[in-house]
Amino acid sequence: MSKKFSLTTLLILTFLYSCSKNISPVDSAIEDGIFHFGNGSEPQGIDPHIVTGVPEHHILISLCEGLTIANPDGGPNLPGVAESWTISEDGKEYIFNLNKDAKWSNGEVMTADDFVWSWMRILTASLGSQYPDMLYYLEGAEEYHTGITDDFETVGIKAIDEHTLKINLKNPTPFFLGLLSHYSTWPVHKETVLKHGTIDDRNGQWTRPGNFVCNGPFQLKSWELNNKIVVEKNPHYWDASKVKLNEMHFYPVSNVMTEDRMFRAGQLHLTSTLPSQKCPIYIEENNPDLRIDPYMGQYFYRLNTNNPYLNDVKVRKALAFAIDRKAIVEKVTKCGQIPAYSFTPPGSNGYYPDTQIPFDPETAKQLMIDAGYSDVNPFPKLEILFNTNEDHRKIALAIQQMWQENLGITVELVNQDWKVYLSREMVGDFQVSRAGWIGDYEDPNTFLDLMRPNRGNNKTGWEDPEFDAIVQKANSTNNQEERYKLLMEAERILIDNMPIIPLYTYVRAYQLSPDVKGYKPHILDHHHPKFIYLEKD
Repeated sequence: MSKKFSLTTLLILTFLYSCSKNISPVDSAIEDGIFHFGNGSEPQGIDPHIVTGVPEHHILISLCEGLTIANPDGGPNLPGVAESWTISEDGKEYIFNLNKDAKWSNGEVMTADDFVWSWMRILTASLGSQYPDMLYYLEGAEEYHTGITDDFETVGIKAIDEHTLKINLKNPTPFFLGLLSHYSTWPVHKETVLKHGTIDDRNGQWTRPGNFVCNGPFQLKSWELNNKIVVEKNPHYWDASKVKLNEMHFYPVSNVMTEDRMFRAGQLHLTSTLPSQKCPIYIEENNPDLRIDPYMGQYFYRLNTNNPYLNDVKVRKALAFAIDRKAIVEKVTKCGQIPAYSFTPPGSNGYYPDTQIPFDPETAKQLMIDAGYSDVNPFPKLEILFNTNEDHRKIALAIQQMWQENLGITVELVNQDWKVYLSREMVGDFQVSRAGWIGDYEDPNTFLDLMRPNRGNNKTGWEDPEFDAIVQKANSTNNQEERYKLLMEAERILIDNMPIIPLYTYVRAYQLSPDVKGYKPHILDHHHPKFIYLEKD
């Protein structure tokens, strides 16, 4: 069954059922305790050590839990599996005391060894995780992942006893506790993983309904491909008494207009986003369901520097200088987004980059001439890869026009579904690809560290020894003022080399039913389900 057919069928059947009963899913949700969640795309998967993406995060935060969880009110992380912790005076040793009531969804008690094995798994190079660098702050972690040593005992994670975990870092890392609320650091159930595959099996059957075991407030009930993922309350969760929802239903609606209609028809409590053309209308109407929240994220284009036509920095700068960012946010996105002139969003935990990317078509043309391109030797056709989404298409169309008008470049737009898009990016099968990066933790390092060599989410092929050394030095500096000076240096090098083209800083624009309580604005869009409930005003 095709994606289009199956999703359409679901919508029609749901609508007809609702009409026949004269009650919508949202209307019946309070009694049923079901949160209907628009999730944008069919997830790549639900293995926390493999996936990378916002749709995946939304599901995983319901199914699994790390040592700490994001604070819904902002500020320092709250206890997750770890009920308490101590930090050494030098900031390099963490002792986590695990909650003795913490259990897996099959009822087994969680132990410190579960984290040791799980972190060994994500650091196993043959798994091909894009996030092993999240643990590079540990002693010996990078050396183990890159094969310098095969002795995991050298990595700075030890189970002192069943419920005590010791972490040793290479350097003081002020954002380490915040980092632990990211799904890449969450545990997986060893016996379940190995029952259905090997430690490095990317396609193991352990993530299927009936097999999946994790430790979050919900457990996987069903997964209808391209239709709906259902999770139900996990009775073994250590804080189950605080979980008020019975189920969450995640709908992979990639068409933003369809999602908008579903919300207005009472099919959804929450949309993943908002149609760009609807945003100014809803603002003018003072739509009570509209939410526009600050969001620590950047929308940008990746340039494949391994491509022979894009390995010239003059070409990359020409492409960047030929884009009118102000026009994009005013005429295309239209929902309060901010033109981006740096990779790191301004104000990220007090960090304000001073880089500039001018809209300067004349300089852009001269750069192309300097790179050897002219009417006699025109630049070859360029492809922009993006995933299925109307707003991504509109942005690509705008940039296609700008590059044609300002540089005379023919641009082809290539639309792929989420999984294919991710796969092509991962193997470098693209020239230019649309991208977005939401901070993994509240620190500018989450953006700049991404662009270091051998980072799984870099994907541009670009590396610069000076940039790498500066970011590494910043990571070993405990003084925040000095750290930020170093990160600013790195930011300037990145923008001067332009392996990525920043376009705008996100806002989180969506619709939320007034029946949903406890869903508070969060700069990283982290919403732990145990704080969410349904209630009429």
